Amino acid sequence: MTRSGTAPSDERAQIEALQRELALAQRMAALGELAGTTAHEFNNVLMTIINYAKLGLRHADAATRDKALDKILCAAQRAERITNSVLGMARNRSLEFAPTALAPLVEESLVLLEREMQKYRVAVVRDFQPAPAVRAIGNQIQQVLLNLMTNARQAMPGGGELLVRIAHDPQHGCVDLTVRDTGEGIARDKLPLIFERYYTTKKGPDATGKGGTGVGLSTCRDIVQAHQGRIRVESAVGKGTAFTVRLPVWQETPARPAPPLGAPVTAAQPTP
Repeated sequence: MTRSGTAPSDERAQIEALQRELALAQRMAALGELAGTTAHEFNNVLMTIINYAKLGLRHADAATRDKALDKILCAAQRAERITNSVLGMARNRSLEFAPTALAPLVEESLVLLEREMQKYRVAVVRDFQPAPAVRAIGNQIQQVLLNLMTNARQAMPGGGELLVRIAHDPQHGCVDLTVRDTGEGIARDKLPLIFERYYTTKKGPDATGKGGTGVGLSTCRDIVQAHQGRIRVESAVGKGTAFTVRLPVWQETPARPAPPLGAPVTAAQPTP
């Protein structure tokens, strides 16, 4: 018995219950942000359709109407991609680990951030090397992806380049997923703190309503560790930041924990 009269097993049960409640709250927060992002993207699409429909109705000449119809078609096709992306995330709602291809998850996530990247003049570069499926819960890895890519965009307020790389490490039976920006970078003394819960360098949500709570990276770390994976950050002030998530390749037998990516936190310049 402890001094408070509570058995250690009861305390452990209470801690585990609180951890489950926290994980649920984090998933709900992520769902709320995703809903906000999706609604914002759909609103942009609808405004495009409405404005060009009005333009086509106001002008009878064929050239203007053809232009309006072309813009409406492009907007409708983008709405279809957004819908497919959200449906893909909905299909990945299972809490069971399954063989998961990373490239489709990246593409579905980028669809939701496409307009945002364009608005802030961020060029997206894909480097998808051949890689096997990983052992993952799809929607949770998408949560990590959306957080890392949003952070990368926010680190480049004046524009820049976002690199998303997928690389297979057959020697260790893992796949590395890297999100690298060319933004402001993180000071060496701040790097050890960035995965602490509620720590943030942001003053609050930005113009898109994202960021500022400090729970993002700590949640990413928890998700990756629950996947028997590792997450590593490299950063240099004024040159950019790279986060690498290492996940085990899917195996029919239980996977071994992914080997470390070296030191958990470094201040080296991101590898090109």
